[in-house]
Amino acid sequence: MSETSSILVLHGPNLNTLGAREPGIYGSVTLDAINGELTALAAKRGVEVELFQSNHEGSLVDRIQDAAPRSAGILINPAGLTHTSVSLRDALAATELPVVEVHLSNVFARETFRQHSYVSGIARGVISGFGPTSYRLGLEALLEILSV
Repeated sequence: MSETSSILVLHGPNLNTLGAREPGIYGSVTLDAINGELTALAAKRGVEVELFQSNHEGSLVDRIQDAAPRSAGILINPAGLTHTSVSLRDALAATELPVVEVHLSNVFARETFRQHSYVSGIARGVISGFGPTSYRLGLEALLEILSV
């Protein structure tokens, strides 16, 4: 990983409402708190994270397409787009960057439609079901992949 590279952390639709939205499923931790933990963990490892959340598929695709020149890898919670977005999958694959997919809830213990991910097939790994810890584990896995 070069000195100018960073890790792109992408949060999909509705994750901006964490802490208030369905706390029985997603917990009470806010997205700002998760971002703070990721920033601190990355700093301890001498890495920067670029944080981006959008409720719009096209905005996420645009950000992914801009990632390759300055990002060494991508940590993504595609949220509801996990199960619907071929465009997101194709954009991630086109970067040729290592991708780690994370989910707060255990998607395999939920509705059947949530058990399919378009992203998983191109991700180096998937971490699901550990609440906000999924993000930390995902970042640690990505840093391991990048040998940081």
